[in-house]
Amino acid sequence: MGDDTHGWTAEPGAAERARSVLATAWSCTVTAGGSREEFVGAHGVADDGRVLLHVPEDSALLTAAICAPRGEPSAVLEFADVAPVPVRKRIRARLWLAGWFTTEDDHLAFRPTRVVLRRESGAVVVDPDEFAAARPDPLATAEARLLTHLAGCHGDAVERLTRLVEPNSLHGVVRVQPLAVDRHGLTLRIERVRAGGDVRLPFHRPADDLGQLTERMHVLLSQASAVTCPRPLQRQRADGDG
Repeated sequence: MGDDTHGWTAEPGAAERARSVLATAWSCTVTAGGSREEFVGAHGVADDGRVLLHVPEDSALLTAAICAPRGEPSAVLEFADVAPVPVRKRIRARLWLAGWFTTEDDHLAFRPTRVVLRRESGAVVVDPDEFAAARPDPLATAEARLLTHLAGCHGDAVERLTRLVEPNSLHGVVRVQPLAVDRHGLTLRIERVRAGGDVRLPFHRPADDLGQLTERMHVLLSQASAVTCPRPLQRQRADGDG
């Protein structure tokens, strides 16, 4: 977004990112048999990436699955990755899965044969076998809680982290928010009046659990504290307070 979006450093691969979106999405939209339905809190994920969907008995999707030849209607599932902290353009990524439904006991099982992940940097097709073998980022399910706590209770820490951002990226900034965190690093959303961009702050090594994440964040904050030169963001806020 904008003209100052930085290149991502040490980020999750596309298959891992897609599995993280699938693991944390609360709703999905299904297009099948000429109908389109949205389901909230109705899906789970098997270890191999199959989507297990519980639908009401009067769902057109369930009817299509029962009546279709071999019980396998083609379908497209869409998932949105929404930033937990209020920012502009809150949808960080979209995931599309094309494949087949089968009926299993009290639910529908969906096996993807085509996986497409779209982020701000563009869309990428993920190999279905890589998608099936991948695992979500270990911090994915805790990310929303971590980011809302950082934004709501530690605004001073977020501002301190901007010292690690290139000064030219902070001219005219009106707000900085934590946008994403994964085992490889933290992403900040830099917002201006009419534009903005994202900045990646990579960890010195991956964090595979919350204890390691705490240590990685402390390292980033220590690095930021060691930067003594004033930043445009700090000067702007000081001027605004006057």
